[in-house]
Amino acid sequence: MSLSTPSVEQTETGTTTTTTVADAVRPLITSLLGPEPPVRIELWDGSTLGPADAPGTVHVRSVDALRRIVWSPDELGLGRAYVSGDIDVEGDLLEMLKVLRSSVRTLRLDGAASALGAARRVGALGPPLPAPPEEAKVRGRRHSTRRDSQAVQHHYDVGNDFYRIVLGPAMTYSCARYVDASTPLADAQAAKHELVCRKLGLHERPGARLLDVGCGWGSMALHAATHHGASVVGVTISEQQAELARDRVAEAGLEDRVDIRLQDYRELSGEHFDAISSIGMFEHVGAARIAQYFGTLRELLGPEGRLLNHAISTVHGSRIGGRTFMGRYVFPDSELIDVGDVTLAMEDAGFEVRDVESLREHYARTLRDWIANLEGDWDRAVELAGPARARIWRLYMAGSAVGFEDGGLNVHQVLGVVQADDGASGMPPTRAAWE
Repeated sequence: MSLSTPSVEQTETGTTTTTTVADAVRPLITSLLGPEPPVRIELWDGSTLGPADAPGTVHVRSVDALRRIVWSPDELGLGRAYVSGDIDVEGDLLEMLKVLRSSVRTLRLDGAASALGAARRVGALGPPLPAPPEEAKVRGRRHSTRRDSQAVQHHYDVGNDFYRIVLGPAMTYSCARYVDASTPLADAQAAKHELVCRKLGLHERPGARLLDVGCGWGSMALHAATHHGASVVGVTISEQQAELARDRVAEAGLEDRVDIRLQDYRELSGEHFDAISSIGMFEHVGAARIAQYFGTLRELLGPEGRLLNHAISTVHGSRIGGRTFMGRYVFPDSELIDVGDVTLAMEDAGFEVRDVESLREHYARTLRDWIANLEGDWDRAVELAGPARARIWRLYMAGSAVGFEDGGLNVHQVLGVVQADDGASGMPPTRAAWE
């Protein structure tokens, strides 16, 4: 008989003891979080573990949470329990993640017996539960055009109105640039777009032809066309992004200067551009494809043409695995490439690397602004995308913010130029031209 509510037992001496769910599952919690949980854990019978002064409380709503963890005693099991609503969090989510990330561990063999015994006592054993339907299901050869399309649609085609809540009026899904402590998100995104335009020299060449790879909802294209008179081609493989980007271009009266295409970058050939921006798209390329990626873009540029690659990075690179929360629910197949490998790949493709800039702290602040947007209109977000999807985005953005704040994640803008035959680059003598 499973333990779902406190039970009273009489000892041989005649005294009585009360056994709670917390008492029963302590070995399982210890095997995952250590002897002293860094956060408060409240079980479905109201019993608790962990310090009362913790930064927040993890509410285990159902025995199903433990069943998911038993079958996947790692990050994936915890993620499935959270997405399904079997686990919830109360308090400062970012602070909770900071303490949890140093404590959560995979169930080890030496603790498995006691952990499984604890799970049996509360009825957590049994067949595995179905994965939440929000889990990604991509098929085919990794980083083929077909599979990449599935991965991108999983993440981006969840509703433009939902993204309006998260991203705000800028509708820009990449790191902003905060010029001072009081800069609002929309202005910070405009500042990022302007920095990219200046690094690409668009302010010096009105009418220059720009390719924006992974154009999202068209914000960079609109900025370049509006403020620098650029002629822009934006490509995306998200149908919902392309649809809204075209609507925004039409509303701005820029249809003669901005062309939004539903097109994979690998399908670009036989065209010529003066500059290329790739902002927040490179994470979907994959290490095995970076030579093809930079080679394709190099063929689209002539002498003194410039490429700015803006991408999240990690030291030594990181391939988001299928046993992770991010890999199953957020960015399937994504890979973060070491910035050193990025610069080498650009050089191998024929670019001269002229500038590398980190915006790490800016991304942490961007994510905090997105979280505030989501939480500030939570009920509407849930109405639009469903409770599970809203929870996924809240957790992934909070976890990412922690990563950028502690330095585990970074984001770099790498600027490359195609030298002319005589060695001319067309680059300004200093960075002053970009300010």
